Amino acid sequence: MENWAEIRRLHLSEDMPIKAIARRLGVARNTVRAALAAAEPPRYQRPAKGSSLDALEPHICALLAEFPDMPATVIAERLEYTGASSVLRARVAVLRPRYRPADPADRTTYAAGEIVQCDLWFPAAVVPVGPGQLLAPPVLTMVSAFSRWVMATAVPSRTTGDLIAGMWVLLKLLGAVPKMLVWDNEPGIGQHQHLTVGARSFAGTLGTRIWQAPARDPETKGVVERANGFLQTSFMPGRTFTDPADFNGQLTDWLPRANQRLVRTTGQTPAALITADRAAMAGLPPVPPRVGWQTQVRLGRDYYVRVAGNDYSVDPTVIGRMIEVSCGLDRMQAHCAGQLVADHQRSWARAQNVTDPAHVATAKGLRQAFQTRQRTTGQPTATARPGDVVARRALTDYDTVFGLTLQPEPPASDAGTGAGAGAGGRMKPALTVVRS
Repeated sequence: MENWAEIRRLHLSEDMPIKAIARRLGVARNTVRAALAAAEPPRYQRPAKGSSLDALEPHICALLAEFPDMPATVIAERLEYTGASSVLRARVAVLRPRYRPADPADRTTYAAGEIVQCDLWFPAAVVPVGPGQLLAPPVLTMVSAFSRWVMATAVPSRTTGDLIAGMWVLLKLLGAVPKMLVWDNEPGIGQHQHLTVGARSFAGTLGTRIWQAPARDPETKGVVERANGFLQTSFMPGRTFTDPADFNGQLTDWLPRANQRLVRTTGQTPAALITADRAAMAGLPPVPPRVGWQTQVRLGRDYYVRVAGNDYSVDPTVIGRMIEVSCGLDRMQAHCAGQLVADHQRSWARAQNVTDPAHVATAKGLRQAFQTRQRTTGQPTATARPGDVVARRALTDYDTVFGLTLQPEPPASDAGTGAGAGAGGRMKPALTVVRS
């Protein structure tokens, strides 16, 4: 290779004759002539030898034509091939693309304000949420496709109410609404292109569209998928957290620095493009959407309601009445006839009893008042202790309640010997029940 290049340089550039070149380089003159005649550098070539798979190739092609994804190990079993498995895998890798349908992926360009991609990122279980409980909180990640502006917040669960509440928190921080929110087949948003009621209501209030990508097609939202990997490798290492609020606090402080990174695709930082991106979006709605978790329930005697796996106390003065329960990312509240009867910080743990001491004190007072009223009305209570004096009603009171009166019959004659005569021939006084 080196002689070929040097021979051509000496002959073409310095106009050196063939004999001088051969003398200078110490090669034969025929070698110089062959190098000058070759337009390409010399290379070693040898004829390809046949392979033991040449005879089996038609059978391999027949199997791949019917089953394009059949593994090479199964093909070897079907053909009773006993040779080297690496040779068969190499031949199958060459033949398989002829029969497998292609799935090309186009390069996508994004317009400003057009699309925000959404996804959930699951870090390790490192966030304490209760006694002995560590949570791997689902982190809602939203990335503007045009500017690559990253937004993220941890949410308590993957339910519809929490996902919608998280989207609303991030869109308020963005200060604008894109034309489309792209999701995968997340059950809390919808499945198979059918959105949940909460997701449809949220999109209608904001005047946007929620579009779900086809199943098994992560390339559709590759921008947010790369952002999830960026969060895993750049945010998590070396961090510890005390509770979910601390996790979101550290994440919020870190995101502005993350949005100063240089994106290779755009050649600019997200912070430099977000202004144009936000200007092309719609504004926030004048009436905020209804987010979170809402339900109606009749308050039982234990004055607790279950929300997202935890029990929260409610003012016991509304026992037996219908209450409206609403739960957001941070607070759990209950109202009865427009009056606030419960207000708790939401617990991200599970199987917890969240109690307001004021509710316990109120319940104790109501219980004592109920027991006192029971004693004064004469009705025994289940909490009566041995030795307690319990008032008794006269039996005639029950006759009066049921509308019964007792009247004695006239006495019988002394000479009577009929039925009912007692000893000494005297009749017992009989009572006749007369219904008034």
